[in-house]
Amino acid sequence: MRKVKLWRIHRHAMNPVDLASLLCSRLCHDLMSPVGALNNGIELLADETDPDMREKCLELLSDSARASANKLKFFRLAFGAAGGFGDAVDTHEAQAALEGVFGAERRIEVGWVVTDGKLAKGAVKLLLNLALLAGDALVRGGRLDVGAESSDGEIELAVRAEGPRILLDPVLRETLEKGASGNTVEPRAAGAWLAHSLAAEAGGSIKLSEPSSDVLMIGVTITATR
Repeated sequence: MRKVKLWRIHRHAMNPVDLASLLCSRLCHDLMSPVGALNNGIELLADETDPDMREKCLELLSDSARASANKLKFFRLAFGAAGGFGDAVDTHEAQAALEGVFGAERRIEVGWVVTDGKLAKGAVKLLLNLALLAGDALVRGGRLDVGAESSDGEIELAVRAEGPRILLDPVLRETLEKGASGNTVEPRAAGAWLAHSLAAEAGGSIKLSEPSSDVLMIGVTITATR
């Protein structure tokens, strides 16, 4: 009964097709830069005859291709159906995806504190979405620590971001804690709404630390079957 009730609330709050559209918009927005750089690099390479410049073009292409692949790998886990039809996901795959998105920039140091070799698919999706929001809040770089621990049928997820300046949009904060407001979700808050929904469906509620200039903590405890 409780599961059906939650589903009705979420459906009323937002059409699933609208959510899918918003998440696709987020993916396209994040891929625009590296894919655009790939296109520019190919155009430069076609007209360039100087060996040194051609080498730099190839470096640009390599970096852009790597960035595109890393983002796709992450979004496949965080938004898509990665891991096949099984109930669990390899946490090492999730770690690699997160480090590929943030670690490669060398502005954010990623700490991974997840002891379980596998976690429920919903738990991994929730953890990665929370990590993405916290990492995006590190506007001047810093450290992002991500942890998960299973015990007594529950999974505790925790994300800690620390840096010289943290900026978490109040709309994202409200969406994480309360879900959709006024039956609508702004495009920038699609990931936060997804995280809120995943947590609610698994019997948890997301908690955030009070606004701070240099530290952000996000935590949630959910049932281990989700």
